[in-house]
Amino acid sequence: MAEPLKVSSQIDIRQEICPMTFVKAKLQLEELETGEKLEILLRDGEPFKNVTRSLKDEGHKILCVDRLDDQSFRLIVEKGEDTP
Repeated sequence: MAEPLKVSSQIDIRQEICPMTFVKAKLQLEELETGEKLEILLRDGEPFKNVTRSLKDEGHKILCVDRLDDQSFRLIVEKGEDTP
């Protein structure tokens, strides 16, 4: 069995609406060092699609996606290199 991923920070954005879902996730990632991991709880649908796409576009790596129930997900994201 794989060892659980250790996260440096967590954020629950299930109550937020787009584009604030990504804005809050991005702000939380900015507090971390490259390579640290953030756990994000978010809703299915538009928030899930937009946040995962935007995180990848910014160079972060999604390590884990777990469905929590019919309406939400848990992501583990590794912070990528800071860009100027």
